[in-house]
Amino acid sequence: MESLILRAGGEPFVAPSVQERALDDHREAFHFVDRLEAGDFDLVVCMTAAGLSFLRDLAAADATDGSTLTRLSEGLRKTFIVSRGPKPVPILRELGVKAHTVVPEPNTWMEVVEAVAARPERRVAVQEYGRPNPDMTVALEALGATVSPFAIYRWDLPADLEPLREAARRLAAREIDVVLFTSSIQLDHLFLVACELGIEAEVRNSLARYAALASVGPIMSASLEAAGLPVDIIPVHPKMAGLVKAAAEQVASVLTRKRL
Repeated sequence: MESLILRAGGEPFVAPSVQERALDDHREAFHFVDRLEAGDFDLVVCMTAAGLSFLRDLAAADATDGSTLTRLSEGLRKTFIVSRGPKPVPILRELGVKAHTVVPEPNTWMEVVEAVAARPERRVAVQEYGRPNPDMTVALEALGATVSPFAIYRWDLPADLEPLREAARRLAAREIDVVLFTSSIQLDHLFLVACELGIEAEVRNSLARYAALASVGPIMSASLEAAGLPVDIIPVHPKMAGLVKAAAEQVASVLTRKRL
């Protein structure tokens, strides 16, 4: 993203706010493989490439059973695969598995539910992303599905918190013109660090009244608005490049409006 901002004429300050951390307890992952092999699922939803990568690596490294990776691949090949967007597809291909449905933009859980609704399969396993999504589970269950979410990794704070703390300080001091959000966990972690620094009110006020808020797509926008922060800029396509382009084109008019 830094290079995209530079090419658009901006001065980037990049503050990593999330790291993907594999769970220390792998029993849930191996239980999924066992159930997959037993034929408990007829549809598997792959939410992220990161989760699939962690699962693949766990299966490959399983010292107790050298066949775990093979069992994973064979089990997935026997199910209908729904991929949330294109990113999981290369990992599936490595496993010798075809993604039967690739959910289109904006690649949210709501498009996943629509894809499942169009299918007859109702024994559904969901490879979760960085945190549970009860809304998605409820929506799938409303279709008559039996839903089995399984977690491979979780979102955590980055190991080095200083860039995120500095971003909070700059926001509080009104030194940032535009903030680009691509995931709701970024907002959560920003407020967590701001609270730790004792500047949450200042950060919230700056986001609401001073900086232009750019959101990559509808789920992120809903999270901002739920926090009382109306979104100023949304790209036509929910991609990094589109987000930066939209921000560059609209930021001047947004700042004029907000700061008046």
